[in-house]
Amino acid sequence: MYKHLLIATDGSELAAKAIQQGLALAKALNVQVTGVTVTEPWSTMATGELAIAFPYEQYEKIAAANAAKVLSGFADSATKAGVECETVHVKDQFPAEGIIETANSLGCDLIVMASHGRHGLMRLMLGSQASKVVAKSTVPVLICR
Repeated sequence: MYKHLLIATDGSELAAKAIQQGLALAKALNVQVTGVTVTEPWSTMATGELAIAFPYEQYEKIAAANAAKVLSGFADSATKAGVECETVHVKDQFPAEGIIETANSLGCDLIVMASHGRHGLMRLMLGSQASKVVAKSTVPVLICR
């Protein structure tokens, strides 16, 4: 069946539920697990006057610290679940693309991630990384709500 799960997280409470589900599945199947978090490019976060007030170096430092915190939490959850894991921080990519590329490059055969379940205008305005991963991935995706 599955041999290597990629579990995506943004550090949110909702993502924690997907982590729990993914780790439980990994433990039941006794498979390899990698946790991934993706940091968006600075250029999408700081435009115009904000770019002057929030320089690239500061963004990189904050993004790296946040990713380390998120992945440390992931590793702690894996340890508590009795699952060994690796972690990956993908920098300067949009989440869906970073998740898919990581799954492909590591040879993962299942992506586990959360969905906020937004509908209508909120989904249009905020987008849905889960929907993008499902639409573009050649690797099966397990969505946890």
